[in-house]
Amino acid sequence: MIKGRTRRIQRVRAKIIGTAECPRLSVFRSNKHIYSQLIDDASQTTLAAAADTELKEQKNPTENAEEVGKLLAQKAKAKKINKVVFDRHGYQYHGQVESLAKGARAGGLEF
Repeated sequence: MIKGRTRRIQRVRAKIIGTAECPRLSVFRSNKHIYSQLIDDASQTTLAAAADTELKEQKNPTENAEEVGKLLAQKAKAKKINKVVFDRHGYQYHGQVESLAKGARAGGLEF
């Protein structure tokens, strides 16, 4: 039986599709870390990825998430990606997920 977050993930994935020109920005939170990827669903490849494990200094989780968003935006700009589709992966748009999106927008990505 499919429950809660898994059902939300499947419902959103049916509607959101990333392409090479406008990839899907996927967010994953574990208990300790936050990860994000730019995914081209057409060719099933990851174009860029960032995680808080790459950061030099660790702060509180929401500040780390914002830095991860900025880091991902830098990597996307290097590959000439400006526009993305945001996939919050079933999480509420609050806290770390919101901070990551805010950081990515501050880095120059358009949602």
